[in-house]
Order: sequence, then C-alpha cells, then structure tokens
Amino acid sequence: MQRIFTLDALKGLSARHDSLVGIDSDGCVFDTMRIKQCEHFHPLIIRFWNLQDCEKQLRACAEFVNLHSKTRGSNRFPALLRVFELLSDYPGISECGVTLPETTALRAYVNSGLPLGNPSLQQEVERTGDPDLRRVLEWSLAINAEIAANMRPVPPFRWALKALELIRASSDVIVVSQTPEEALVKEWRQHAIDGYVDFIAGQELGSKDQHLRLASDNKYDMHRVLLIGDAQGDLNAARQAGVLFYPITPGDEERAWERFCDEAYARFLDGTYAGAYEQALITAFDALLPDTPPWLTLSVERSE
Repeated sequence: MQRIFTLDALKGLSARHDSLVGIDSDGCVFDTMRIKQCEHFHPLIIRFWNLQDCEKQLRACAEFVNLHSKTRGSNRFPALLRVFELLSDYPGISECGVTLPETTALRAYVNSGLPLGNPSLQQEVERTGDPDLRRVLEWSLAINAEIAANMRPVPPFRWALKALELIRASSDVIVVSQTPEEALVKEWRQHAIDGYVDFIAGQELGSKDQHLRLASDNKYDMHRVLLIGDAQGDLNAARQAGVLFYPITPGDEERAWERFCDEAYARFLDGTYAGAYEQALITAFDALLPDTPPWLTLSVERSE
C-alpha cells in the first residue's frame, strides 16, 4: 500500500484555528471494537497458536484485555502479549494440554521503542529471522486481510457525527489511533466523514501521544489541545502529551458524545474545561474499567 499520511505531513500540518482536537476511532467514533475483537482478532489468535483446546480461557483473557479493562484499545502487539501472559496464569490452564505461546521475541519487540506496526515488525522479522515473531506478523497481516474482506460496515455513532460537524467549524481535527492506516482510511472514507478531519494517524506513525505532540508542537498552547477517547490508554496518551482529555464512556457512547456537543466542547473553547470539570469526568471514567481480571480477583478473595 502506498502511504497516504506520513510523519513529515503530520509535523507539517498547518494550523487553521487556535485549537486542536484529536479523536480516537475504534470504539469511540465507530462501535466496531467488539466486532473486530470477537469476530476477527480472537479467532485468529486461536488458529495461529493452535489454542482450540483452551478457546474459552483464551477468549476470556482476550476480551478482558481488549474490551473490559484499562488496556482496552491498546496497540495489538502489547495487547497480544498481555493476553498470553494472562492465559499462562489462568486457573487450570495446564489441564488443557496446550502448548502456551513463546513470548520472548514478542516482548522484545513491544519493548523495543519502535513504532509498533506491521512495517517495523516486518523489518524485525527480516533482521532476526525469529520464527515466533514471524508468526505474530503473519497473524497481524491475516487480521488486516480478514477485516478488509469480511467485516461489515458499521456507521459512526449518531452524536459523534454531530460532534465532528461542530468541531470542524472551530478547531483543527486529527484522527489519533492504533489501528493500521489502511483500515482507518477505508473506514472514514467509506462513511464519507474523512472530510471532517485534517489528518488520519494510524499505528505506523507511532503512539497516540506522539501523534499529538507531532501535530501540536509550536502551533497551539497545550490547554488548547484535546484528545477524545474511550480507553485508559487514551487518557494516558493525553497526560503524556500534556493535553486535555474527554472520555467517551464504553457502553454509553451516544450519551457521552451528546454531552460533548451540549456542554464540554463549548467549555473547551471558552477555557473553562480544564480543572474541576475535566477531573470529574476522568474520575468517573477511571472507575469503570478494572486492572485485574475477575478470575484473579476471585482467586485472591478465596485465599484470604
């Protein structure tokens, strides 16, 4: 695929307004996260690592990591590593008789500091020749092909569309995501909403906090930059980049977008968003998603 959005282009974005809004995509603008994970990501993990005999346990770990915990919305590679770590500690997993995945090479890649995406992973596979890392790459490529071929289009949340129209009039807008660029561009164009944004940044351009810094450096005061997201990783990215954060509540997305349109965006523009208002939203959001999976919580409670 010929790259459409590049690092140089992100750095060189011109400021049309005095404020910038970054918006996550999966699970935030589109209600696609559960479909992608449960129908595409997780079956391919089972197939590529021959985990059919512990499918129930694998799916429990994968759904916790990718949908129901503070790691929701993470880049696919650290998420995969976390799934395998939880699976290795799952109660009774040794009785399933499966060979658990080897994670040494994947952990080294996740911790390498490289932009975590198929291009850099391909380079690491070619450099190391590691068969376990090659399997991760083949799995990742298969996910992209599977989603491109078989995933049905899911429209944006109704209030998210209204928010895009509202934001576009007064702020610069970029998509900030850990989804591959090709899939992002396809999805935003498919629903004819790519015209609302100035740039689409996927996993190939680094982490979300890097996207925000590259787009905003020397162009906006940091209190004039806002990230909208639905996961703890989005909040962390906002904090790392030194910008404001607005949470889209998992399971109650339409209401969160409606509140953004009715009051939060106006507060952002007039300078009253930061402080007590933002903190109240973040406190409620932070309490929604746990760190520890329920099967480990139960094990601790029983041992006490």
